[in-house]
Amino acid sequence: MAKTELQSALAQFTGTEHYYRIYPKVVLTDGTQYLADRAGCYWLMDLYASYLASVNPNIESFTCLKLTRRGNVADIVIEDGNTHALAKQQIEYTDFPLENFMFYAVWSGELWVLMLPSEH
Repeated sequence: MAKTELQSALAQFTGTEHYYRIYPKVVLTDGTQYLADRAGCYWLMDLYASYLASVNPNIESFTCLKLTRRGNVADIVIEDGNTHALAKQQIEYTDFPLENFMFYAVWSGELWVLMLPSEH
């Protein structure tokens, strides 16, 4: 999917009607599910969900993942929402269509919900 087409489509998500379970305690919203399908980036959702499995939601109930791509290499930083890095990882090869992307994980009291900024 083309970069501008994907950005335009993602901007249309302002809430969710369904949740899609990807881990026992992690769900995707309509927007993040759309992103995973269209951009072929379930690996990114899995990376985030894997990190969240070790997070104590009583301490960190909100995190954000920031991806920065240079060519086919991507840097991923998971932050606490106040620009404090909690984890970093470099992806040696990706065909993710966007150069910069950010999305959130919010603890609902029972589950981590991965959502687009427009869905928060």
